[in-house]
Amino acid sequence: MSRPPAQPSRLTTGPFRGTTAVTRGLLTADQLRSSAWRRLFRDVYLHRDVPVTHELRAVAAAGLLLPGAVVSGRSAAVLWGVELARTDDDVELTLPPGRHPVRAGGLRVRRASLAGDDVERRRGVPATTPETTALDLARQVDGDEAVVAVDRVLASGLVDLADLRARAARCRGRGSARARAVCALADERSESPQETRLRVLVVRSGLPVPVPQFTIRVGGRFVARVDLAWPDLRVAVEYDGRWHGGAGQFVRDRQRLNRLQEAGWRVVFVTAEDLHRPGELVARVDRALAVASVRSSGSPARR
Repeated sequence: MSRPPAQPSRLTTGPFRGTTAVTRGLLTADQLRSSAWRRLFRDVYLHRDVPVTHELRAVAAAGLLLPGAVVSGRSAAVLWGVELARTDDDVELTLPPGRHPVRAGGLRVRRASLAGDDVERRRGVPATTPETTALDLARQVDGDEAVVAVDRVLASGLVDLADLRARAARCRGRGSARARAVCALADERSESPQETRLRVLVVRSGLPVPVPQFTIRVGGRFVARVDLAWPDLRVAVEYDGRWHGGAGQFVRDRQRLNRLQEAGWRVVFVTAEDLHRPGELVARVDRALAVASVRSSGSPARR
């Protein structure tokens, strides 16, 4: 009997079950253990030349390792094009309550009932819909990172915030109150995780609620778009991630700042380090609002 080829072409394009390949005579057990194949999960393999992504691992987990499981949480977000999980993060799956609990390296499996309209096929495997995914993230992700995650799903345009809040209001059971609180803070206009963290900090501090991603115009002419704004007071808060680069970018940044100042706007710049000193940051923004309020009305801003 002839020995099978060491790297059958049909196994070089995607993940496969090792036992199935050996049973069908596509590989020998020794060949499967060679460096040509990368082990993704127990008995699930991939050719070494195929790039490993979280999406590929999620599809392999739900399609081969645990058929019938639904990709959920951050992994479902990745299948919908929202990169909330790194390549090696555990793949999140949901099984029906009656299924036996599963423990396997590289997986995070929970058991929950999902309605038929909570699930769609994505990349060939069942996954929670974008709205269900966002609601799960609101319930399950820790702290303000839940708002960050929901904002990123909203920014994809796959979920409507009003619909999500309405669904959160109807939720019952574990995590429902938390989901409502997260969805109340969520905003599809945030353009980065740091902007979300900054906005949540400002809102929770008791400062007046700002307008995210506000476009400033003077006489119909575009001046700038700022991360957070109090238009009546002409105060803006900008996360400084954009204010770096080569000489050309520096010049453009300065020209932009000059335009804002000429339009009568006061800008508070925030760095990543500032977010680790929230008390000082809030006080700085509060002072800017107070000064602007005196300037515009002659009386301090009311908190």
